[in-house]
Amino acid sequence: MKAVRGPTDHVVVVGAGLSGLSAALHLLGAGRRVTVVERAPGPGGRAGLLELGGGYRADAGPTVLTMPHLADEAFAAVGERLADRVELVPLHPAYHARFADGSTLAVHTDAEAMEEEVRRFAGPREAAGYRRLRRWLTELYTVQMRRFIDANFDSPLDLLVPDLARLAALGGFGRLEARVGRFLSDERLRRVFSFQALYAGVAPARALAAYGVIAYMDTVAGVYFPRGGVHALPRAMAAAAADAGAEFRWNAEVVRLERSGDRISAVHTADGGRIPCDAVVITADLPVAYRLLGRRPRRPLRPVHSPSAVVWHVGTDASWPHTGHHTLSFGAAWGRVFTELTRTGRPMSDPSLLITRPGVTDPDLAPPGRRLHYVLAPCPNTVVGPGPEAWRRLGPRYRDHLLAELQRRGLAGPETAIERERLVTPADWAAEGYAAGSPFSLAHTLAQTGPFRPRNLVRGLANAVLAGCGTTPGVGVPTVLLSGRLAAARITGTPHPAARPARGPRALAR
Repeated sequence: MKAVRGPTDHVVVVGAGLSGLSAALHLLGAGRRVTVVERAPGPGGRAGLLELGGGYRADAGPTVLTMPHLADEAFAAVGERLADRVELVPLHPAYHARFADGSTLAVHTDAEAMEEEVRRFAGPREAAGYRRLRRWLTELYTVQMRRFIDANFDSPLDLLVPDLARLAALGGFGRLEARVGRFLSDERLRRVFSFQALYAGVAPARALAAYGVIAYMDTVAGVYFPRGGVHALPRAMAAAAADAGAEFRWNAEVVRLERSGDRISAVHTADGGRIPCDAVVITADLPVAYRLLGRRPRRPLRPVHSPSAVVWHVGTDASWPHTGHHTLSFGAAWGRVFTELTRTGRPMSDPSLLITRPGVTDPDLAPPGRRLHYVLAPCPNTVVGPGPEAWRRLGPRYRDHLLAELQRRGLAGPETAIERERLVTPADWAAEGYAAGSPFSLAHTLAQTGPFRPRNLVRGLANAVLAGCGTTPGVGVPTVLLSGRLAAARITGTPHPAARPARGPRALAR
């Protein structure tokens, strides 16, 4: 593994999102002095806090937490435990799935409970298929985690390990939807175990089967909710880093990197601050990072960005019936809407929605007697679909469309029940500096996966490292936590430990 050259005593981390905080904790644990510079008034980045007013506190980004042992490893680097800072609540079931034909499915991560639920839902043959699928997903995770996800790549030749043959034998280089179809014939069940490809920015029919590892995280390893919201995790990580000696500079936007030869020698902020450094970790979205670095990546192909999302945060004085903490509400259409998302550039005509009611697990996120709701509708990014200006006009109409669609599906009460709301569209993501108006960064196409994804070592600079969802290993809470650790390993020169066994996440919630 290549590492940065020269002294690394003082490291400046640009950005206090999950990747930056993970890097900071691992660097502190390795004896480095760390300064974290963040443009916002507090930690979180994409996983920040959104105050709707009136006592409603919403997650601005992810609402699903999987693989919490990766966060625990960051705390352990400074001698702490995740469990001492954050209370994790295992979600049973992880999801409720609702389909256009009126059928419903509870998605359990416990094998016996899920097998019985599949038997009730689709019969004994599908239940047996689920068992085989679960074994395949577990094997897929075991093969990939150590060598292909939790790994720093210096060259595509790093792929040439025995596990590559194992991954090929498992069908990892086929298509996810087709591979899941080998185990399950019920089209509704196939959706439940393949929709996760959209987290990686690719339609299930086109995604590599290797991305079934996300379905493993969702449906096998377990889904958790931190009491206080997912944004409680970065707050706790920042507190642990501060207690371990990190310095934080809030409301400080980095505007320039000072260079001395092939090294970054200082970080300059918009308020006139200058912070000398021996090395820097940059977690900003890739276009922002490259602009600060004064260079562009040498890539033969144009970047392909993931679809974006419209998120509607709603505080109400009424509860939505028939929904749990997480509800997947599938439309009748499937293949057509992915074509709309990624090719024709129009909002989904028959959307599949992620509906979250965090108050089911933590009522304190809303005022007494009130309910907080989060509705996520995938939509095209601003390269494929409407641009930011168009979304500013389209947003109010799309909000009304979402409300009508929820009412049609029996998932919303009267509009008069809404007390507070905030609609977030690709225009808002673009204003945050996210390329293509997407919070999900580069799609995990074959040309943007593993060693073909933008590297975290910056070519031509001896002491600059990238972290975050645009670089190794990719998009998602588990992967950005790994990204921070991999960036720290580039600075310390210490190889990262092997991935923990799959039973690790469950142990944290006992």
